[in-house]
Amino acid sequence: MGSDPGSVAAPPAAYSSPVPRARGLLVKHAADRIAAAAALAALSPLIGAIAWRIRREDGGPVFFRQARAGRDGAPFEVWKFRSMVVGADRIGLGLNVAHGDDRITRTGKLLRDWSLDELPQLINVARGEMSLVGPRPGLLDQAARYDEVQRRRLELRPGLTGWAQVNGRNRLSWEERIELDVWYVDHWSLWLDARILARTVGVVLRQEGLFGDGGVNADLGGATGVKATAPV
Repeated sequence: MGSDPGSVAAPPAAYSSPVPRARGLLVKHAADRIAAAAALAALSPLIGAIAWRIRREDGGPVFFRQARAGRDGAPFEVWKFRSMVVGADRIGLGLNVAHGDDRITRTGKLLRDWSLDELPQLINVARGEMSLVGPRPGLLDQAARYDEVQRRRLELRPGLTGWAQVNGRNRLSWEERIELDVWYVDHWSLWLDARILARTVGVVLRQEGLFGDGGVNADLGGATGVKATAPV
């Protein structure tokens, strides 16, 4: 793992910021919404083309929407491009997703390979439900099972990308991801967000961490196994 929280108990000097945390968070949230709105406008031709291709391939819905835990555990509906066949949770591997999974559509494979299935979450960011950078949004039933320390990952808005995503992504166990998320909450700064966004570009281009050990995405509640709800 690129940055084990155990080896970074104190914030790296490179990520420190002279901006007070409260003021920095106001800047972060304003910048998130402005950047997301601008990105949605600029990427509207691409978004339209992806929507057309998904619809053309099998005639099913373009978007996958699911209730997730937002800041302080408040529920919101996350948006993604649908990348699997309709009713995927009732066939094949059920609620797990594996490399080469035949339930992933041809368009869905392209989207997943380049993380384009997450693009509609710019809508969530523009609405103020998510941030460009933050812990990835977990399922509501998972958030309900967090212990006191794990629940601290909910102190900031969930993000499109995050500290865990640039330090292993799906190769990490859920426990490792939470540990990195809590570290991020403790050491957040505008400079750290900028570094995470820059590193995310490389992670996406190199297609790092798309799947966990054995080519199967780890269960968000722990080790690889049956998830509580539909796959993402």
